[in-house]
Amino acid sequence: MPKRSIQTYSKSKWTFSYIAMLLLLAVVAALGISVGSIPIPLFHVIKIIGANVFHLGSLATIDPTESTIVMDIRFPRVLLALLVGGSLSLAGAAFQGLLKNPLADPYTLGVSSGASLGAVSVIFFGIQLPFVGAYTLPIVSIIAGFVTLVGVIVFARLVQRNLTVETVILTGILCSSFLGALISLIIALTGDELRQVIGWLLGSVSMRGWAYVNLIAPFLILGLLLLLASARELNALSFGQQEARHIGVNVKRHTMSVLLGASLLTGAAVAVSGTIGFVGLLIPHMVRMIWGGDHRHLLPLSMIAGGIFLVVMDIVSRLIVAPSELPIGVLTAIIGSPIFAFIFISYRRKKGTS
Repeated sequence: MPKRSIQTYSKSKWTFSYIAMLLLLAVVAALGISVGSIPIPLFHVIKIIGANVFHLGSLATIDPTESTIVMDIRFPRVLLALLVGGSLSLAGAAFQGLLKNPLADPYTLGVSSGASLGAVSVIFFGIQLPFVGAYTLPIVSIIAGFVTLVGVIVFARLVQRNLTVETVILTGILCSSFLGALISLIIALTGDELRQVIGWLLGSVSMRGWAYVNLIAPFLILGLLLLLASARELNALSFGQQEARHIGVNVKRHTMSVLLGASLLTGAAVAVSGTIGFVGLLIPHMVRMIWGGDHRHLLPLSMIAGGIFLVVMDIVSRLIVAPSELPIGVLTAIIGSPIFAFIFISYRRKKGTS
């Protein structure tokens, strides 16, 4: 096949993939807004959002109660699920690419646990940083997650000087257990804040509102830009640091950029939704199986797929024990644990035969 034809086919493939994923995203988001204890027809959802967001059409024939439910409760909830799922999946794709291991994600590397401890500390001690106000929670969460990640890498290097990926992941799991114990200690000391802390730790996007959407959005944009700027370098690093250096990649700078970007995404997501595990592990792995490992496309497609996945999980969490709701973090853990075991077994078998 001529080179021009190959390039045209490649562009068409990616164009189709992005359009298909974005259409699926729109359909799932519309369903997420429509479904609930008070069902709202999809046509009404589209009309309400069109009138309020894009100033198209009139709401004269729409029940004001429906409009309030859509714009004040369900639309921000679905948007938050999209942003949180996208952030966690994007961070997971970056960690997996950097460490060349499908088992790497914010959860197994201890970043989520560190971010959770930071967020719980803000809630328990009532910490308020000067000048940042409402952004205290995500900022402390991001800092705690990044410090935890640095601590995991330093400790892993003390254990094994050549720093294998398995050592980093095992250190991350060990660190998660320790930080989980500290969080349990805070819960044991909690008085009036107990319900808030427990509810937050279970993971949810329910009843958060536009304020939480505004909290995570700037960190998602910043983290995405940092990771996309290092997408080509991640492709080079997937062949090994030595090989990447040979073709002129500044390994230290891009490694730090990826770690910082992924920590930004994880910390902000944990701050607004609590602990939602396995999204950053499963979604990038599946996206890589379908579309390959080119990080220029893997990163944005993982972000879209992660958003879709978490909205679907949110819909299921609302319906599975209706009229009550199952915390979304519990649901992702139930689904993610056996899939994690399958990925782990497959990875070990593949490594054993190579």
